[in-house]
Amino acid sequence: MNKLRNEEILKKLGNRLFELRTSKNLTLESLAYSADMEISQVHRIEKGKINPTYTTLMALAKGLEIKLAYLVDFN
Repeated sequence: MNKLRNEEILKKLGNRLFELRTSKNLTLESLAYSADMEISQVHRIEKGKINPTYTTLMALAKGLEIKLAYLVDFN
């Protein structure tokens, strides 16, 4: 997969995470706390700056109280 395609996917994931977090009226801090992550890490994922691992995505889904599939359903 080329770099541009990877960046596009990470931006879509970040947008999806932001939409889900804000629709549940969660702050970055509250999501990070419930997912046992650093606030800065959640923020970088939302901005499409880092490529999260599977376990990180699972933690975010748990923190959002959703299934992982719902988090990554952005196509």
